[in-house]
Amino acid sequence: MEIDGEDVTLEEELDDNDKENDNDNDNDNGDQLQNPKLRSDSNSDSDSDSDDESQQIEELRTLEIELSSNPSNYDSHVQYIKLLRKMGEIDKLKQAREAMNNVFPLSSDMWRDWAKDEASISGPEGFTGVEKIYDRGVFDYLSVSLWCDYLNYIQEHDPSVRECSPDGISKARNLFERALTAAGLHVAEGNKIWESYREFELAVLHTIDENDIKAKELQVQRIRNIFHRQLSVPLVNLRSTLLAYKAWEVEQGTDLDAKSSEVDGISSHLASAYQKAMEAYNARAQHEEQISMQNLSDTEKFRNFMNYLKFEKSVGDPARVQVLYERAMVDFPISSDLWLDYTRYLDRTLKVGNVLRDVYSRATKNCPWIGELWVLYMLSLERGRALEMEISSVFEKSLQCTLSTIEEYLDLFLTRVHGLRRRIICGAEVNDVLDFSLIRETFQHASDYLSPHLKNTGGLLRLYAYWARLEMNLGKDLVAARGVWESLLKISGSTLEAWQGFIAMETESGHIREARSIYKRCYSKRFAGTGSEDICHSWLRFEEEFGTLEDFDHAMQKVTPRLEELKLYRIQQETKASTDQSEISGKRIAREKRKGGSTATDEESSAKRQKNTAQTQKKGYEDKDQLQKHEVNDAQETKIDLEKTDSAPEKQMKGSDAVRTRGYTDQCTLFISNIHFKANSEDIRKFFSDVGGVASIRILHDRNTGKSRGLAYVDFVDDEHLTSAITKNKQMLFGKRLSIARSDPKQSRRDGRRVPRDQAFSSDRRRDSRESAPNEYADKHYESRSQQAPQPATLKSDDNIQFKGKNIFAVPRNVRTLGLSANKSKTVEEGDEKPKSNDEFRKMFIKE
Repeated sequence: MEIDGEDVTLEEELDDNDKENDNDNDNDNGDQLQNPKLRSDSNSDSDSDSDDESQQIEELRTLEIELSSNPSNYDSHVQYIKLLRKMGEIDKLKQAREAMNNVFPLSSDMWRDWAKDEASISGPEGFTGVEKIYDRGVFDYLSVSLWCDYLNYIQEHDPSVRECSPDGISKARNLFERALTAAGLHVAEGNKIWESYREFELAVLHTIDENDIKAKELQVQRIRNIFHRQLSVPLVNLRSTLLAYKAWEVEQGTDLDAKSSEVDGISSHLASAYQKAMEAYNARAQHEEQISMQNLSDTEKFRNFMNYLKFEKSVGDPARVQVLYERAMVDFPISSDLWLDYTRYLDRTLKVGNVLRDVYSRATKNCPWIGELWVLYMLSLERGRALEMEISSVFEKSLQCTLSTIEEYLDLFLTRVHGLRRRIICGAEVNDVLDFSLIRETFQHASDYLSPHLKNTGGLLRLYAYWARLEMNLGKDLVAARGVWESLLKISGSTLEAWQGFIAMETESGHIREARSIYKRCYSKRFAGTGSEDICHSWLRFEEEFGTLEDFDHAMQKVTPRLEELKLYRIQQETKASTDQSEISGKRIAREKRKGGSTATDEESSAKRQKNTAQTQKKGYEDKDQLQKHEVNDAQETKIDLEKTDSAPEKQMKGSDAVRTRGYTDQCTLFISNIHFKANSEDIRKFFSDVGGVASIRILHDRNTGKSRGLAYVDFVDDEHLTSAITKNKQMLFGKRLSIARSDPKQSRRDGRRVPRDQAFSSDRRRDSRESAPNEYADKHYESRSQQAPQPATLKSDDNIQFKGKNIFAVPRNVRTLGLSANKSKTVEEGDEKPKSNDEFRKMFIKE
């Protein structure tokens, strides 16, 4: 948009209008600001302007797409409104503001901009619309500046107020009193409204005819009362107000020292009120300074507000406490704790229906994700005897919000049902007719909404039990009550409490035969913990108290085998648990034995090799065949030693695996991975509580640190429970998504193929021994032999010794090989030369 060759945005133009209004107080906004779409754009043909416009259009389209998919994005709403205001899109701007206000409360600055834009565009004809915008704006948050703008706008643009007609004066006074109720006790800024009120009444005084003495006296007294009211309230600049009052009284002919800030010359009643107000202000001055300090963190500022609120509550003035809460909300609009504290305080102290309704409305708009606020809101409406239409509307809005937990939705449904029940019983509804169908519809809605999330939980049981009881007692429909219980059993049939609740209803109603039939349906079912035994004993007690002897005998006949079966099962589970403990202990012992056993075996093998070496060396090496035969024997002995070394730990591992395998023979075991390291067996058991049937849990731990490895095996009593447990795959536990699968513990993976555990273990050991024996082990073997065996003194020249292939590496290292041939011999004395390494032997024979 261009004006006189210069680019001017709507926001800048409005700011200029504001400055002009401040200078001359003339209302020319409607003439000065027109719809930017109608302005001439003759000078906006530059490339830069075109590029900016294209960029703005693209940004606008992006924000519109974002808001259409996510209407709850506060920042996108704000950016969208700013961009529309900059581009001068008046129609879209108004729609955007309305759309945002339907979801969020607007800040005082946004309301002020909206009112000024509307006044600039519509002119005097749009006065009513602007007035409504101001009236909506002062509702959202406490803002003294917005109240002052509102009051000034009414005085300047309302013809009846500007002309000081009786209706206009009455309208203005009512608005001033509303402003004083909302912000007159604001310690730091409330004096602005008081002063504006006095100025308005002084202006009215000047319009009264000089000859109308009675009217003038009445208006003078009205101004005097406003002064007295202000001087009794602890506000800033209270001494300046006292001086202004004295100066005004002097103008009215009162004999006072207008320059003195003392209370001399004024009435004793006013002097006392002024002194109390000053004391009250001095007591609050430190708190005011703390909450108005700059460069404070949010935590520190919040703490200062809470200390201030604690002080005001100790004083005991609810109106002042309420104003301070409102001031805190301006800085912390989305603090759920602050809203909850505020609403609870009003419920305890103020108990004014309209005030509470307004506060709860704003609280749920600022923090819609807090279920407790919605619950308190509905209770507040019920206390205020609101109509069913209003309560129902609030309830529907609460269900559209995203709450923190599913239990909060349950509380909403139950609160709604409680209210309907109370009002139906009391007959409090006058205009609307309430009947039980509303309760039934609410319960059905709750069941459809919550059942998938609360399966096998106490919350769902509470909902259905309450529903069935109301069907019986309030709806007088036994068939419907039974249908409720049957519906619950289809969802949570593995929960003992569901069956017990159904039985209790039939028993309390005197339907003994129906209760007995329910026992017959559930006594053979498997329940978590000792639930299976409990239902059997409960049936026997039921027959003792309500049945005949034949009924008791029949129940005993059914229950006794079942109890024996359960007893045997418990014994097996205890044995299994003991076996698991033994397995853990066995693993620990096996590790210790492997550590200690390997050392002993090595020592034993070393001693054996030394002994054989000594015996063999006494004979000497007469020819090549003897040497090769000796090496073959040594290799065989080495293999035997290695197998003996590995045999002990391998047997221990097999034994441990055998114990473990016996625990898995029923194939009702799950393997769970990606478990949080803080999770214990009890946490896993609770995770599967809705499935039930957990027999035992084994969490794998690191053998060195003892910490959890994030893996576990879970045994179930039967395949049915195991299958149900597998459906919980990928569900969250302690913020981690579990991986759940059926376990096959008899085999383990090796090189991409499934092989038995024992084979995998032993083959690895044998493979390693085969790979290392020809080289490393042989060197160490002969080296140990050479250190202890006696050495021959001479070597004959005609022995015709030759070295071929790999035999060179098996030669004793203290035998001097250099120069040996078929025609030469040399005497080798023990210790005459340092033994040579295999590499040295290899180099020497390559030279030969």
